[in-house]
Amino acid sequence: MSNTYASQVHSLYELSRLYGIQMSYYDVFHHRRQRASTESLMSMLRSLEAPIKTLRDVPSALREKSQAIWRRPLEPVIIAWDKRPARVEIRLPASAAGAALDYHLKLENGEERRGRWSDTDGIILRTAETQGMEYVLKRLTLPGKLPWGYHRLTLELPGIPSAKFTLSEANVLRAGSDGSLVISAPTEAYLPEGETDSRMWGAFLPLYALRTARDWGSGDFSGLEEMMLWAGSLGGRVVATLPLLATFLDGDASISPYLPVSRLLWNEFYLDINRIPELAGCPPAQRLISTPSFQERINAQRAMSLVDYLGTTALKRQALEELSRHFFSNESRRLEDLWRFTETHPGVDDYAGFRAVREKQGCSWRSWPQPLRDGVIKEGDFDEESRRYHLYVQWLAHQQMEAVSKTAREKGLQLYLDFPLGVHPDGYDVWRQNDIFIHNAQTGAPPDTVFTRGQHWGFPLLHPQKIREQGYRYLIACLRHHLEYAGALRIDHVMGFHRLYCIPDGIDSTQGVYLRYRAEEYYAILALESQRHRAMIVGEDLGNVPGYVRPAMKKHGLQRMYVLRYELAEDIRSGIHPVPADSVASLNTHDMPPFASFWQGLDIEERLKLGLLDGPGAQRERDSLPNMKMVVTTFLKNEGWLKDTEDNLPAIIKACLAFLAASPTRIVLVNLEDLWLETRPQNVPSTSTEYPNWQHKAQSPLEEFYQMYQVLDILWTVNELRQRVR
Repeated sequence: MSNTYASQVHSLYELSRLYGIQMSYYDVFHHRRQRASTESLMSMLRSLEAPIKTLRDVPSALREKSQAIWRRPLEPVIIAWDKRPARVEIRLPASAAGAALDYHLKLENGEERRGRWSDTDGIILRTAETQGMEYVLKRLTLPGKLPWGYHRLTLELPGIPSAKFTLSEANVLRAGSDGSLVISAPTEAYLPEGETDSRMWGAFLPLYALRTARDWGSGDFSGLEEMMLWAGSLGGRVVATLPLLATFLDGDASISPYLPVSRLLWNEFYLDINRIPELAGCPPAQRLISTPSFQERINAQRAMSLVDYLGTTALKRQALEELSRHFFSNESRRLEDLWRFTETHPGVDDYAGFRAVREKQGCSWRSWPQPLRDGVIKEGDFDEESRRYHLYVQWLAHQQMEAVSKTAREKGLQLYLDFPLGVHPDGYDVWRQNDIFIHNAQTGAPPDTVFTRGQHWGFPLLHPQKIREQGYRYLIACLRHHLEYAGALRIDHVMGFHRLYCIPDGIDSTQGVYLRYRAEEYYAILALESQRHRAMIVGEDLGNVPGYVRPAMKKHGLQRMYVLRYELAEDIRSGIHPVPADSVASLNTHDMPPFASFWQGLDIEERLKLGLLDGPGAQRERDSLPNMKMVVTTFLKNEGWLKDTEDNLPAIIKACLAFLAASPTRIVLVNLEDLWLETRPQNVPSTSTEYPNWQHKAQSPLEEFYQMYQVLDILWTVNELRQRVR
């Protein structure tokens, strides 16, 4: 290796570090260290817009990046915990290290605070030299307690003649006016006051899978409310489901709830048409719905074992278009309510325009003419009736979600909503917030024992630096959209607060790299919004979890996830690992096979058929299954939860849930499908067309399963044990 090449590679590592890229990571077992290749690092840096084409460009890019960091006096974001005075780190030319500094702090409530740090205040943490210029990093403290909120800090250097500094130094000092967002936040997320020892249970079912006697082919918001009230009647306090966000349900349907069009809007697919007030006064819609042919289509959708998203959407849209035309044709108090809604939710009108343009263009925004691609929409770019339709249905979705949430709070129940990690690359959020997303790279997961080829999740990542410079406005808005309704919020892949596995375009998913984020800033925002909305936060911490993630979750009051199948010890004597108190415990998740499938080994054969396991891998799992089952049954018998000596699957499921219910876990989440021995998974990760993900309906409608003895018996047992734990 030549000295020049070695120097360039060293500079590459340094540049990658400054951009937040990890040089290596440990595998899922924390045994083997995986090192990033030069090609992967170069590709990721280009995705982050580093000015490099070849390795020869790296040294100059490193110099530019280092200088840019030191030339910015304030970090874009500063955190102040628990209303304590904020510590502020300031970068200054060495010649200004002893200068007095004026600060201006504008609080979220409009109050303004001004003050001055004298030349003797603060301490110097370090010094550096870049491009022939010396800098210091100085730490100062903002006096006084800060109220919780988002505040703005700017600096001035008074009484210093510019002639005292070189041109470069003067430019650095002028840059001090850029300012910083100061997040004053509680250290811990919300837990119900006076109920910290309370232990709850809840029911889980994907809303699309919920069947009722009056649905149009899938579950809807009214069905969610019915399921919630039913669970509440049995003592449950939580109802959980998958993300309910807007998705594309047209010719390019993307039905995954984890690939929404936006994390800021609800999915009109779940509207209950019969609950819309305009229906009673709209004869055209009434006539349409009552025709025999329309009713036959509804019945056909209802009879399917899989959700036909396009078919159900087509039915609902026909009715909703009639209602929309009727609604906008007459002045009414409801129309005035809609206009008030758009004033308080301005993004909804913008979104409606986006959807209307998409329908007129008939393609992804990436193929639109340049002004539209850049987010500039003007009159004539869309059909007004289409825009009004999307505005109307979003307002209705907001109203129906609000009604479900209100019922929950009145009954002392909680909606447990799911906050997905990403959004559709062709969706509204990426179009409107284009500058804060990384392009030419997507996120996923590295290879593990289940997914030996790694995982490619198909959505873009947020740019770590650009979201900081934006003041996290997008993230805050997305969280508020959910927390307005949720009593508990699950954060999908909470490891993403710390780092995300990135796969640059043209790089194999096994050769991706990890990109770091400012985890403390994420936790500060989450804790602040959680406390303001009085909502519990759950972090999905499954998979390759670095050792620093769970301590950070505990520090900030996030509940972790305990999934029984992942907590089985390798030997019979150790049994099942203890259940933590700060957790949500369940038998499985939506990304896993139901318990009956796991217990019978059906998931092994399914993954073998889908090409997710090879022959030897499948045989190893078959060989290990009897031992896993023995670990479970032996432990449950020893602990007194299982009396049957035979392989009685319903009894084993009941015993497993009883074990969880008697534990100190905060919430026991019962997947209702396990109770009637469902074997079909809702989702098989790393598949698309090979398996009907996100489509399986519940075997029985709500009106039937809420009377099934095998369902009620287990839930009665869970509720009784939860009452004892309290």
